[in-house]
Amino acid sequence: MEPKYIQQAALKLNLSLKQVQQVCQLHDEGATIPFMARYRKEATGNLDEVAIGHIVEEIRYFTELEKRKETVLKTIEGLGRLTPELRTRIEDCFEATILEDLYLPYKPKRKTRATTAMEKGLEPLATFIFSQGPGDPETEAAKFIGEQVKDVREALQGARDIVAEWITENVQARNIIRHLFTQEAVLFSKVIASKKEEEEAQKYRDYFEFSEPLAKTPSHRLLAIRRGEKEGFLLMDIHIDKPRAIDELERLLVTGKHPVSAHLKMAIDDCFERLLKPSIENEFRVISKNRADEEAIGVFAENLRQLLLASPLGSKRLLALDPGFRTGCKVVCLDEQGNFLTNTTIYPHPPQQSSRESISEIQNLVDRYDIQAIGIGNGTAGRETEQFIRSIDFGRPVSVFMVNESGASIYSASEVAREEFPDMDLTVRGAVSIGRRLLDPLSELVKIDPKSIGVGQYQHDVNQPKLKEQLDRIVESCVNHVGVNLNTASRHLLMYVSGLSATLARNIVEYRAKNGAFKTRDELRKVSLMGPKTFEQCAAFLRIPSAANPLDNSAVHPESYVVVESMARDLSCSIPDLVGQPELRRRIDKSKYLSETAGEFTLEDILKELEKPGRDPRSLVEEFRFDDSIHSMEDLRPGMSVPGIVTNITNFGVFVDIGVKQDGLIHISQLSNHYISDPNSVVKLQQRLQVTVLEVDVTRKRISLSLKDQQTPPASAGQGRPAGRTTGTGPSAAGRPKAPANRENPVNDFQAKLMELKHKFRN
Repeated sequence: MEPKYIQQAALKLNLSLKQVQQVCQLHDEGATIPFMARYRKEATGNLDEVAIGHIVEEIRYFTELEKRKETVLKTIEGLGRLTPELRTRIEDCFEATILEDLYLPYKPKRKTRATTAMEKGLEPLATFIFSQGPGDPETEAAKFIGEQVKDVREALQGARDIVAEWITENVQARNIIRHLFTQEAVLFSKVIASKKEEEEAQKYRDYFEFSEPLAKTPSHRLLAIRRGEKEGFLLMDIHIDKPRAIDELERLLVTGKHPVSAHLKMAIDDCFERLLKPSIENEFRVISKNRADEEAIGVFAENLRQLLLASPLGSKRLLALDPGFRTGCKVVCLDEQGNFLTNTTIYPHPPQQSSRESISEIQNLVDRYDIQAIGIGNGTAGRETEQFIRSIDFGRPVSVFMVNESGASIYSASEVAREEFPDMDLTVRGAVSIGRRLLDPLSELVKIDPKSIGVGQYQHDVNQPKLKEQLDRIVESCVNHVGVNLNTASRHLLMYVSGLSATLARNIVEYRAKNGAFKTRDELRKVSLMGPKTFEQCAAFLRIPSAANPLDNSAVHPESYVVVESMARDLSCSIPDLVGQPELRRRIDKSKYLSETAGEFTLEDILKELEKPGRDPRSLVEEFRFDDSIHSMEDLRPGMSVPGIVTNITNFGVFVDIGVKQDGLIHISQLSNHYISDPNSVVKLQQRLQVTVLEVDVTRKRISLSLKDQQTPPASAGQGRPAGRTTGTGPSAAGRPKAPANRENPVNDFQAKLMELKHKFRN
């Protein structure tokens, strides 16, 4: 990237020039964001993944801008209108909007009123009006009457059309209107009269007559209005004060009181109404949509990060159930690594209600496979199945967990599932997925499209390529943060390891199948297509728990093994001794090992890793129970205090599963006793809460909850979460109906606003 762009990126991101230069260089060399953040701290100045990601985005932006500049310069030069001054202005601009403004007068146009007037030879008259020359405009206009122009009126109108187009192409004029839109634009929406009474339109009724400053419109509200517009129920408009806009344009363009000034003012009015306002309004529609997309994608990304880093159950022998009524509960048994052992179906619920046989079957499976924990999908019949399982006496402790099955049906019908279990029924695959996501949420959820996990906010309305890019980056970040067992990881998990492609992930699995488990990291070099650069990027994120060298099961990069070997040699001990004996590590003098490649940051990371090599940064899952007396919305009463689990976090509030197949909403105003702007500052995804029921609307399936006066400190990502839960909601296995409601529906926004008003008046 050119030095001028590096300097601009550094200024914009408030980073040093060296930091941006180093990230650009590493990026050009093929380094991934997780690798740079973890193993090139000296080069980046200890930048985290977020900061490095922003630099990478700037690299992409300026690369695309430079390509666009080349096209613009080539086009204008081809027209013979490229002056040295214009070339300099184009080459020196750093914003795509400014570049397009400079290009606008030269951009190929479709036929317009102005081009028609130019074809009639009226451009000199337009120049006379625009330059506000002396003389009578009608006298000047009369000179152009001929075959193509029948009278003075037509001549003046055509000239004004040309002037209007010149004004809309004027950079200063555009910036004046742009500034007004930035400062004063108001978003309006109204219902299409013919649609007002339709049932589907009612979810948008908050926006039937709505206005709000555009700059203050939150992401979820703008996306709801745009969805209503797209579905044909709403009309959306963005307004600024026309008299003020006209006044500003006249101040720029009208130089005095001349006979021709009236015509210039008419052209300004026409330009604003017909050309300039629609153009800038469309620009701000895009800008506001992009801003809303960024917010919504940010909400989804943060929820996904917390979900992927959720606490695992760990290596336990597990029985998993995908519940159902008529079709029965699909049961599978898995070993400590999630390998399939057996499956069956039980019918403990109506209409069959074979309770005795079902109890006997579950007891036999628990005994036969030495089951240590049971995971139950939270969809249809989930609570009933949980109650049934908890009623069984196993003669020893067996933990029971509710597991969110959102996306399980997506997985069970996917190519991934067919590849893993080609001869297995869809519903059995779903039960396996439920069990595996309890054992290790990260390893299982990477197989599912993140959009199907159910923790988003209007995820289907945002820019889909940007959403996919951001979510893929989050998955990559989480996978590399936790680390991957080289000898058990599926190729779907390996694909997200730094530096590994889908082909290399497949090659690793095939090598493992042919040659047995990897014994050392260095053996990775034997995998087909594994070059030195790829090895550098991936090796430290891949772990071998049983390796002879404990560093192969750590986050210490192979390039730093020589440093640890020097430490051990200087202390006259082995590397296993160094790992196992804290007193030896305390004798290490870091300053002795400082070098260009191993600075303070790297040495500090090495010493931390030697304390607990290969440790999982996630805490282990803990068991959780809903209130056994509450099973449906009819069981709820205002004032009740009930346990719940955070299932989705949005900008306007938090959704909580309290075990009644319909999530309740804690509006942001009910999350804290003091003002907050970000729900994540109070709660985290999958956190256990004790909430108060405020209102229950059975007819509309709405539950209002509060966390005031009983707040729980927010857990860090992947910690302090409730047991046995993933988040969100979606279709259950075998295509059964969704359990809780769709949490990205605009009705959520209406509910949040209604609650806010009610509590305002009540308090």
